[in-house]
Amino acid sequence: MLALLAALVVALSAGLWLYDHSRRDVIAPGVTVGGVDVGGLDRAEAAERLEARLLPVLRTPLRVDHGDHSWVLGPKEARITADLPASVDEAVRASRSGSVLTRTWRSLTGSELGVALTPSVTYSDAAIVRLIDRVRKDVDRKAIDASVKLGLGGPAVEEGRPGLEVQATALHDRMRAAIASATKSRRLSAKTEKTQPKVTTAQAKAGYDTALVVNRGRFQLTLYKKLEKVKTYDIAVGAVGLETPAGTYTIQNKTVNPAWTKPHSSWVPEAERGQVVPGGTAANPLKARWLGIFDGAGIHGIDPSLYGTIGTAASHGCVRMRIADVIDLYDRVPVGSPIYIG
Repeated sequence: MLALLAALVVALSAGLWLYDHSRRDVIAPGVTVGGVDVGGLDRAEAAERLEARLLPVLRTPLRVDHGDHSWVLGPKEARITADLPASVDEAVRASRSGSVLTRTWRSLTGSELGVALTPSVTYSDAAIVRLIDRVRKDVDRKAIDASVKLGLGGPAVEEGRPGLEVQATALHDRMRAAIASATKSRRLSAKTEKTQPKVTTAQAKAGYDTALVVNRGRFQLTLYKKLEKVKTYDIAVGAVGLETPAGTYTIQNKTVNPAWTKPHSSWVPEAERGQVVPGGTAANPLKARWLGIFDGAGIHGIDPSLYGTIGTAASHGCVRMRIADVIDLYDRVPVGSPIYIG
């Protein structure tokens, strides 16, 4: 009995081995290559099926769409090549996983192995990146920061606008997955996301709680608060050859009854240049208040005897105001406030 039992075991083992050996080139059920089912096929059959189903797909260009635009990556540019024997070898190796018993059991019961293999396909990843760069160049749009522009018409708000950005990493992953698959669509949509401005409208407005506009042609200075016109003052500006400097500046400093340092200019006697005239004195032409703008130019009051120059180009570059007006303006304008002179 023992001898008979041993003989049965040997015979069964030999039978299992012979059966398993006979199926050494047969791919287990449930094995796919690039989405192509090759389960139950031998090497030659698997290679034939892959050639029939995978190669035509690999020769189909990849297409990326966004709106009305399309970009195409052809197989030649992508340098796509497929090693079908290597793919079949990998499928066979996966099928031979486990022991003789487990392999035989899978074969006899038709149990699926459930292995999805990526085919042995090579391609130029640089070509994919180049196509994505073209997509980004055509689709990406930078966000525009909100801003406030000062001009003769006062502060004008330019609203911020969101930008648009291709989800390049996700598109790259999807293209790489599609380029070696027989089942994935080779027509992809470039997904985008909005990008927000770094400067919001509220942030842009915050720097313009107070603003000044000097209209040299009309001899007027206008005060704005929170972008709204508050008050307009009559002024005098620089004479011909000594013009009040045009441009956008900020109020640099403020002084009550400022001292005046005689400038090194041709209209000041050479011997007096650099002399300091104390504030609040009759000899000091800067009356009551000073709001510095740029390079010695500023806003200041003048002696009442010179009020007749208001509304003319009569100063040496500064903005002249009546004393009551410059005092009224002074307390309304903090240092750092923008001023446009045009």
